[in-house]
Amino acid sequence: MTVSYRQPGVVLTDRHFTVPLDHDDPAGETIELFAREVVASDKVQQDLPWLVYLQGGPGFGANRFVGRQAWLGRALKEYRVLLLDQRGTGHSTPANRQTLPVRGGPAEQADYLTHFRADSIVRDCEAIRREVTGGAPWTVLGQSFGGFCTVTYLSTHPEGLAAAVITGGLPSLHAHADDVYRAAYLRIERKATAHYARYPQDVERARRIADHLLTHDVVLPNGYRLTVEAFQSLGILLGRSEGSHRLHYLLEHAFVRTAQGPALSDAFQEEVQGLLSYAGHPLYALVHEAIYGQDARPTAWAAERVRAEFPQFDAAKALAGDGPLLFTGESVHPWMFDCDPALRPLRETAELLAARTDWQPLYDPARLAANEVPVAAAVYHDDMYVDTAHALETARAIRGLRTWVTDEFEHDGVRAGGPRVLDRLLALTRDEV
Repeated sequence: MTVSYRQPGVVLTDRHFTVPLDHDDPAGETIELFAREVVASDKVQQDLPWLVYLQGGPGFGANRFVGRQAWLGRALKEYRVLLLDQRGTGHSTPANRQTLPVRGGPAEQADYLTHFRADSIVRDCEAIRREVTGGAPWTVLGQSFGGFCTVTYLSTHPEGLAAAVITGGLPSLHAHADDVYRAAYLRIERKATAHYARYPQDVERARRIADHLLTHDVVLPNGYRLTVEAFQSLGILLGRSEGSHRLHYLLEHAFVRTAQGPALSDAFQEEVQGLLSYAGHPLYALVHEAIYGQDARPTAWAAERVRAEFPQFDAAKALAGDGPLLFTGESVHPWMFDCDPALRPLRETAELLAARTDWQPLYDPARLAANEVPVAAAVYHDDMYVDTAHALETARAIRGLRTWVTDEFEHDGVRAGGPRVLDRLLALTRDEV
């Protein structure tokens, strides 16, 4: 059953689909997918081409827009848009600490989650495309991890695509997770250095918070254990358009004076727990490194292992000197499954996923080299989340792909830049620029 309703300037229709859990076993277990169709109010009766949006993540449901926000307004000028909750996210048979125990123990949960990578998401798209478009190819817009999925789409089912637009999401075709994080730590160090250059007063503020956390056991109101490593991971903000400013405002109200002495303020703790909790997107933590698995090597907590190669991120060493505390971000660590109450029940499941050695390739370099689908990609010059060198190497490997390399935006450029970003990329797919 579909339900339609209105918001300013748009008509929305909630759509539900049933797909196999394992597309290689179409007669086996099924899961449900949810997607929201959006069309401009004055185009409801028109026969429009389709654009399907693949959200960044992994682990996040599609954006819940109100009306024609961000890039959506531009898309609605010529498309019907399908905002897909990728499997395991949003309303699409969610996978979390509450639902995964239905599968059984950690081993069964880990086996189940092997079906939640880009290859399965693309096959979901192909399964529902036939129902949505009647078999006609559609345009895909892939943001961040959605871009990774789009490159998998081009590798495995290019016949389903009329065009592809990628924003901040060109993955390395070959890099192991270790390579990804070696590049990532250098990027986040640059972002942290730039933050302190903008807000030099934050050097002492961050050091003071880190010192407090090294000497006090702090548990946030939601049960999250705030360690110094967890505090450092707030650097994930630094890859967003307003992230540096938001981090600054967070740090400036960290402490209050109490009868027992200085303490972390309730306001600070409330905001921090919202930023650090994985309750709303646990798949991000569970399969984040698995999205880089493509061979017999385990990911084996790559971000945690590689961090040891960068001693400048060690908080105790930073505080022993007079230098700034470096933030981290865009990485998942085993201690998160101890600190976060939303992840604690899934610790063993995560360990089993980190140890797997049977990951299958997600990309087909030969097929990408012969690509015939019009493709355009926004590459952000110093993207904190996706390595620019990796992205440009992949861009050169995909036949006909046109890039727009810019330092005007951070990783969330398609949202922050609104219609202008999508307009530029669609023009590139049509050789209009």
